Amino acid sequence: MHPDFAHVRTWIFDLDNTLYPASTDLFALIDVRMGEYVQRLLGVDAAEARRVQKAHFLEHGTTLSGLMRSHAIDPREFLDYVHNIEMDRIAEDRRLVEAMARLPGRKLIFTNGDATYAARVLARIGLTDAFEAIHDIHACAYQAKPDPQGYAALIAAFDIDPTTALFVEDMARNLVPAKALGMTTVWVDNGSESAGHGADPATIDHVIDDVGAWLHAIQESDA
Repeated sequence: MHPDFAHVRTWIFDLDNTLYPASTDLFALIDVRMGEYVQRLLGVDAAEARRVQKAHFLEHGTTLSGLMRSHAIDPREFLDYVHNIEMDRIAEDRRLVEAMARLPGRKLIFTNGDATYAARVLARIGLTDAFEAIHDIHACAYQAKPDPQGYAALIAAFDIDPTTALFVEDMARNLVPAKALGMTTVWVDNGSESAGHGADPATIDHVIDDVGAWLHAIQESDA
């Protein structure tokens, strides 16, 4: 293991646009479903629904969080609807699977989605058995990243020492609370939507563009 990461005992990974390329654009399918949901909820046209959706995403971290605060929607109904998509855009990633299998220590998923959806994504990649647990939006009491409460819930649920934990995430703003807790942070700068929004260089320890390639590099390094 590269010495920069020898202290890591718990490896925490975001899911969407982190464990698969942003160019897969799976979120485009979810985006359509969210737009339909907002249109139906508010009785507005597609353009207004998209404006509302993106405003909530930028202000609250997820469209779900904004809609819960503004309209008291049922989060499970929302998540079931927007995640009802085909997964054929995602391909198995043997390089990532092999690198993840060799990674020492605990491995967790921390996602603003739900565990059912996350499990479907992981199965497509080939990572069904790679992680100890999926810490999802339900486990965070719907306090989506970057709300610090979700991070506190993660630490408490799995008895994590943040100083020996590392968090990998494509949304730079979601690294801010992790860094404040003492985690090592890795930003996957791969072109995902609004990835650099709210970025603070002081909260980013490492910048990568591909998780599989990075894991191979730090495991094979003799630095």
